[in-house]
Amino acid sequence: ARWYHELLVESAGGKQAWEYVQGRGIDRPTAEAFLLGYSPASWEATGEQLRQRGYADAELLAAGLLVEGERGLYDRFRGRLMFPIRDGGGRFVGFGARALDDSMPKYLNTAQTAVFDKGGMLYALDRAHEGIRREGCAVIVEGYMDVIAAHQRGFDNVVATMGTSLTERQVRLLKRQTRNIVLALDADAAGSEAALRGHEVVEEALRQDEDRETMPVVTWRGLVRYQDTAAVDLRVAILPAGCDPDDVIRPDPEAWRQVIASARPVLDYRFEAAASRHDLSAPRGRSEAVQELLPLLEPLTDAVVRAHYLQRLSRLSLVKEAELSRMVSRRRRSGRAAEPEAAAPSLGDKRGDARPEGFLLALLLRFPHLRQAGLEVPPDLLWESANREVLAAWKRAPELDTVKESLPEELKGHLERLVSWRLPELGAREAEAALLDTLKTLDKRQNRAEAEANTALLATKEEELGPSTLVEAAVSDIEPEDEMVREGVGLLRTGQDIGQRIHGTQRKEEDGETAETVIDG
Repeated sequence: ARWYHELLVESAGGKQAWEYVQGRGIDRPTAEAFLLGYSPASWEATGEQLRQRGYADAELLAAGLLVEGERGLYDRFRGRLMFPIRDGGGRFVGFGARALDDSMPKYLNTAQTAVFDKGGMLYALDRAHEGIRREGCAVIVEGYMDVIAAHQRGFDNVVATMGTSLTERQVRLLKRQTRNIVLALDADAAGSEAALRGHEVVEEALRQDEDRETMPVVTWRGLVRYQDTAAVDLRVAILPAGCDPDDVIRPDPEAWRQVIASARPVLDYRFEAAASRHDLSAPRGRSEAVQELLPLLEPLTDAVVRAHYLQRLSRLSLVKEAELSRMVSRRRRSGRAAEPEAAAPSLGDKRGDARPEGFLLALLLRFPHLRQAGLEVPPDLLWESANREVLAAWKRAPELDTVKESLPEELKGHLERLVSWRLPELGAREAEAALLDTLKTLDKRQNRAEAEANTALLATKEEELGPSTLVEAAVSDIEPEDEMVREGVGLLRTGQDIGQRIHGTQRKEEDGETAETVIDG
């Protein structure tokens, strides 16, 4: 780390990296405090330097500084800005490295080693202990430079994840020091769930192979569970659009304090975000809001807290609390039924929503001739956000190496499991049939979810207006003048459309023979 630092501030090769550091407003004392460095743009400079200091190749490989390729050993980090990473006790355990050109990946970490476990560490935690205790709060940001800029300006309770999504172990690390944790996210990350992937922990999505090591990633649903059961106050602070933390801190430190002070509890933030994202004046928009928010209420165990948010969802969706409560209960029972069993379920089995998604991706990754059909798969058919990201990466470029390179670090293990999925022996035509069979299963699931949400909305409307009023308005040629009646008629017609889609699929299956494909994994 010190050799890299010397190269950054003293060598001609480190000039570009040093100019980048200065351009980000980082002064020399701060760069020295964090030991920012530069790795030479050479394939063997680091290895040679460390061999001269008495280290063996086996030690350098184990430390993640060298990589073994077809032509022998070479340096892992080349021509990059280096961020030494310490554990909570201040011991050097690895590096983060940023490309200074168009090299990919833009950020590269030390590979997983005996001492470097990126899912169980936080950048600058060793320097943030005092600040966290003093402020009574820890702030999590996404980038190394954001942490350094915050510390330079006196906000020394800021830490960052290791280029991964937030993990449960990282939350537990912070919980030892404070019960108050704020996630500072840019507007795009918060909206797309880039930092918090989907409504399930990635470990849950990878249950098909429980013997393998997984990295449990905290998701919105996971954060709700933590807030509910672990006595942790988890809040979300959204940065101004297009701004990094440094963009907020540097011109006006007080603005950063206000951003953090205005952080909202996780569920409150998600409710507000859903209200702004969906058209709540239309039944469809309210149905989408229910589908988004209802899974977040499942982990709540406190009856008073659950009742509060059911009331909020009722007001937002115009669905009665009792119906929403029944929907939550049905989801919980369905979730228990989805526990993996020893026997592999067929695609027609209603258990295990995530398994057909994994099977579909395994087919696409294994059989190149399915690409055209795969390009037409709607992303919304995949409910697991990890699977949606893999599908999006595969659509951009089908080559496995390219897909792997474009995925965030914590999803690469997921990709490996999909690639090694134990598929039945399939020829080209059988693979096509299996893909079609899987798409039908996922389409059915989607239709059932839409039907459930629409039925709940319709039941509320029928209670308010009476079923005969809606039926009479629906068969009339005259457009209803009353807005509530128009909405009810819209729900009736939406339900009919969904029903036709469901029954149309059933008729096609009855008319033709569909081979049952077994999902293994």
